[in-house]
Amino acid sequence: MKIAVASQNRKEITGHTGRCRKFWIYTIDNDVIAAKEMLELPKEQSFHESSRWEPSPLDDVQVLIAGGMGTGLARRLQEKNIQALITKETDPDQAVEDFLNGNLKTEPLEPHEHGHKHQ
Repeated sequence: MKIAVASQNRKEITGHTGRCRKFWIYTIDNDVIAAKEMLELPKEQSFHESSRWEPSPLDDVQVLIAGGMGTGLARRLQEKNIQALITKETDPDQAVEDFLNGNLKTEPLEPHEHGHKHQ
């Protein structure tokens, strides 16, 4: 299993996932973190700039954890069989550990109305 965590500053979980270009990718084996690496996307591959039909380096993750996400992005992830989770936890490692232990506190998805259209 692979879990992506949005982390634009590489330290904390990012709130605006659509514009985020840096993601910690955790590889999970037997419910334990086996590897962690930083994935940096070019601007045109961010969710905000790319089309939902384009392949993405994030297509092979099963879970994406973020600090905020609109319903449109959540639907886009769901179409790719990626579970979208919103949390107030700010530490990426702690969020993944909590998810693996069934203790991650999640928040509802955000309505997406900030005055622009997506592809």
